[in-house]
Amino acid sequence: MTDFIAIDVETANPDMSSICQIGIAGFSEVGVAFEWKSLVDPEDWFSPFNTDIHGITEDMVVGAPRLPDLESTIRQHLDGRIAVCHTPFDRVSIHQAFTSYELEPPVATWLDSARVARRTWSEVSQRGYGLANVCDLIGYDFAHHDALEDAKAAGHILVAAIEATGLTVHEWLARVERPINPATSIPITAAGNPDGPLFGEVMVFTGALRMPRREATVIADRVGCQVDSSVTKHTTLLVVGDQDISKLAGHDKSSKHRKAEDLIASGQPIRILGETDFMRVVALEESADAS
Repeated sequence: MTDFIAIDVETANPDMSSICQIGIAGFSEVGVAFEWKSLVDPEDWFSPFNTDIHGITEDMVVGAPRLPDLESTIRQHLDGRIAVCHTPFDRVSIHQAFTSYELEPPVATWLDSARVARRTWSEVSQRGYGLANVCDLIGYDFAHHDALEDAKAAGHILVAAIEATGLTVHEWLARVERPINPATSIPITAAGNPDGPLFGEVMVFTGALRMPRREATVIADRVGCQVDSSVTKHTTLLVVGDQDISKLAGHDKSSKHRKAEDLIASGQPIRILGETDFMRVVALEESADAS
């Protein structure tokens, strides 16, 4: 029996339920104990910007299983296990994809390897804790944006943190819910809650949100985001109103959205997600903090 599993997904478009690839790796005391990967037919459209990142096209998933076809396999690996992913987004994708098919999401104990990294290495405690950067720090080479490769990278980050700190997997489950520096108490500022799961992210809202922008900004601050009014070279997250997300296949996009895509095309790592997906990230993170 493995000590934990690590999971990563790739999506076809900004809707986080549009999973087109899943990778799972099991870790034990001897390292990677098993690997599993599958393309997934998301039954949805493919954004050229997502394809540019992971290389998966609509043609490649023709004949691939749909998520319900993989339900039993995913449950076999996740249910009742410690599941590791890097940042909350893969966890949210799994939740949203299962929910979109009216399936109960897997029941796992989730552990964010980005939060682990921020509490292990001071170099990435405030920023620069993305998967590729942390793997550079620990000397782990991998092929980024392949679901299995990214899953194994997240797992190796946790293994390296265990070796560096002496904390067990179960002790890390408790440690990530405490401040990065337990001896200090830093107030929330305009740059966001420094102990929030998304601290270091620079967020911009665009489109018709269901909640008032002021309320959305307060929520973003609470989970650690710095909120800007326009898309710049510093932007890392663009949250798009759900109605606008539904129009993307028809290419009806705001000027902020078009600018973000231009920056993505030039190599800037910006994640685009819908308002519902952003609120699901917040809800899952805050429910974990309260448990």
